[in-house]
Amino acid sequence: MKDLKSDVNQSGKNLKRATLGAGCFWGVEETFRNLEGVISTRAGYSGGLTKNPTYEDVCRGNTRHVEVVEIIYDPDKISYTELLDVFWDNHNPTTLNRQGPDIGDQYRSVIFYHDTPQKMDAEKSLQKLEESNRYKDKIVTSIEPAQVFYEAEDYHQQYLKKRGLKSCSYF
Repeated sequence: MKDLKSDVNQSGKNLKRATLGAGCFWGVEETFRNLEGVISTRAGYSGGLTKNPTYEDVCRGNTRHVEVVEIIYDPDKISYTELLDVFWDNHNPTTLNRQGPDIGDQYRSVIFYHDTPQKMDAEKSLQKLEESNRYKDKIVTSIEPAQVFYEAEDYHQQYLKKRGLKSCSYF
């Protein structure tokens, strides 16, 4: 599979794209949406076999898709490494196919890289976290080439903001 470009052109700015899975996309999207330098976020699905999956398809657990957030950011204001730091700080990367009460492979911890520099940064970031001994359990986050991103249904976009919530109630 060819690399999916991380570069995004918008009004003459060279913006970048990141795609991260860290459990239910509602809280993940809200976390990244509020960062300085993040231009936009979209909840969606990636990494699976089914074309144009729906939320119901993904929840059945047979599409192999992950709930992810696509982040468009300005690298002059926030770096990919800084995004990865937020990623690590906002979920448990040691629980396989689970975050909080959500269980299933759609909740697995994954970094989908869009180009070689992102892959290298993700690998360095993971190694740094492992060497920190922050977690007693093994980190199970996978680092994989970006695949097709399918935008989730509209009611999932900015889900927490639409309901006046800052985070999911169980975190």
